[in-house]
Amino acid sequence: MTIFEEIKQRIMDDPMNREYTIRGIEPLFKASKEARLAIVGQAPGRRAEETKLFWNDLSGDRLREWMGLSREEFYNTDLIAQLPMDFYFPGKVKKGDLPPRKGFAPKWHPLLLKEMPKIETIILIGSYSQAFYLKDRRERNLTETVRNFRNYLPDYFPLVHPSPLNIGWLKKNPWFEEEVIPVLRDLVKRLVKG
Repeated sequence: MTIFEEIKQRIMDDPMNREYTIRGIEPLFKASKEARLAIVGQAPGRRAEETKLFWNDLSGDRLREWMGLSREEFYNTDLIAQLPMDFYFPGKVKKGDLPPRKGFAPKWHPLLLKEMPKIETIILIGSYSQAFYLKDRRERNLTETVRNFRNYLPDYFPLVHPSPLNIGWLKKNPWFEEEVIPVLRDLVKRLVKG
C-alpha cells in the first residue's frame, strides 16, 4: 500500500466522512510523488462524485482551456495533483453547491502535500482555497487577489472559478483572459508539458 493509499484509507475511516464511506463514496483527489502542480478547487460537484472524475463538467472544460490542456493531458498525467478543499460533494443550495466543510483541508492537505515535494505551484481556484492558503496576504476581494496574481508566484496562482455562473465576472474583467491566462498557460507548459 502506498502512502497515498494509506492516507485515503485514513480519510475514509475518519468519523467526519463516515456518512460518505457507508454509502460507498470514496474521497475524490489525486496525489503523486511526481506532481509539480497542484490544483485546489472548492469540492467535487455531483457529476464529479457520480463519475469519480474531478473537474468532469463545464467548469472543468473551461479550466482545461485556460490551462491549454486537452482532457487526455489533464487526466493522464502524474504531474498534476488535485486537492479540492473537500474531497466529497457537500450538497446543493439554490444557486450552486454548498461550501466545502470546515476543517477538512487543514486536516488532510498538509499530510498530502508533505508527500509531494516536487510541487512548485499551487493553483488556488476561488475564494475558499485563497482564504485557506493566502490568509491575510489576500487582497480586499477575489477580483483584486486574482488581478495581483504575480504577487503570489511562484508558490501560488490565484484564479477565479471557471464556472459558467462566472460568465458575468469574465465579461466585466477582460484583463483576466488578456493578462492572466497567458501566464497560466506558460506555467502549465513548463511544469506539465516540459
